Formats: sequence, structure tokens, C-alpha cells
Amino acid sequence: MTEPRPDLSLIVPCYNETPHLERSVRELLLTLRNWSGTAEVLFIDDASRDGTPQLIERLLADVPEARAQYHETNVGRGGTVSEGLRLARGRVAGFIDIDLEIHCRYIPAMVQAILDEGYDVATAHRVYKMKFTPTGILRWVLSVGYRGLARAMLGSPFRDTETGYKFFRREAVLPVLDRCRDRHWFWDTEVMLEAHAAGLKVIEIPALFQRQPGATSSLRVVPDTLSYLGAVRAYRRRRARGDGNGG
Repeated sequence: MTEPRPDLSLIVPCYNETPHLERSVRELLLTLRNWSGTAEVLFIDDASRDGTPQLIERLLADVPEARAQYHETNVGRGGTVSEGLRLARGRVAGFIDIDLEIHCRYIPAMVQAILDEGYDVATAHRVYKMKFTPTGILRWVLSVGYRGLARAMLGSPFRDTETGYKFFRREAVLPVLDRCRDRHWFWDTEVMLEAHAAGLKVIEIPALFQRQPGATSSLRVVPDTLSYLGAVRAYRRRRARGDGNGG
């Protein structure tokens, strides 16, 4: 007998997550088990170098509704999440950043918006709880700058495309994934623009973004900014050539 499809496939992309993974998974499982829907969890490790794969294996023993994939070489955020969306079995498929700087408590609202309210995409619009530290201010400035750049250069209609907290009606997003080319950080913006171009119905749900105590940033200001600008220019060129809607 074929197993019934879960309501949700939650993808957890991982790269060097040992400082917070175990704590965050406990929070995540508590949220999912208090929710009325059914869910599977899919961990995808993108060639971590800090023992994350071994930690995932240990966690799987306590999470019967979870499975895992492991990359031998790093493929990037966009490539990892796209793989997870294709492997998902749920009616809704989505992903979150497992540092839980946006808490998993918002997951039920995202799924409800798709299953009960007719949306194809539900994504978090980050609301910052500012910490007046150099890193906190820098991250806020860059986030606001990226949002403005997406609107000015790409005509984005969204308030926040870069957030790592996106959920999709699975059947609706699969053709969109085929139009996306970026395999790294710009993928977050690209998939939203391609979803809009495909006519998908999108809702942005406000969600508190709060830096975790003791967290270290992987942000590399100059190279990451230059990489993002290069991806924006490449996307604009593809769109100008009429290569799909930009993808």
C-alpha cells in the first residue's frame, strides 16, 4: 500500500551547523508535533566540514519522520534547496535556516496559507529586532540594501526575497525550479521572481528575525556583495535575451 503524502516536507539545508543543530532540531520537532498536520523532515548536508553529517545521523535515530542526503562536494544553497524540493513528498514543500534566527513557530501559518487559503508560495518577511552591535547593524544595512537593489534593478514586487524561510505548493514550484540557474545565495531572489513571472500566488508573512546568542556570521561583506551584484547582472542579461523570464 502506498503511504499517504504528508502535508509538509520540510527541507533543512545544512552546512557546518554543529553549534546549534541539536538545539534547533528539538525546537523544530516540538513545533511539528504540536501541529495538527503531518510532516516529514529532509536534512541535506552540503559537504559540511565540522561533523554535521555525523550529528545528523545521530539525530535521525530519534526522528522516525526524517531522512537525510549527504553531498560529497559543496553545491551551494540554491542547489541544495532545489534538490530537496524535488525529493519532497509533501503537498507543501519548504525550507528554513536551521539556526532559527526566524523561529520555526511560523511554519504552521506558512502551510495553512497554502493548503487552506489558496496561496502557492508563503515566505517570511523579516522584521528585525535590532541589536546595536557592529554585526547587527551591518546585517540590517545589507539586508535593506539587497531588498532595494532587487526592487530597483529587477523590478521585484516583494518586500523580502532573500529570507531563508520559504514554502511552496510542490506541484506549482517544480516548473519554476527548472527556470532557475543560480545555485548559490541569489537563488532565494531568483526563485521568487520566477514564481511571480509564472503567475503563482504569493503571500509574505511578517516574522521576527532575531540573532541567536553566540552566533558567528558567515557573511563575507565584500566578496558576498560582489557575488550578489554579479548574479543580479547575469539575471538581467538572461531576462533581456528572453531566456525564459530570466532563468
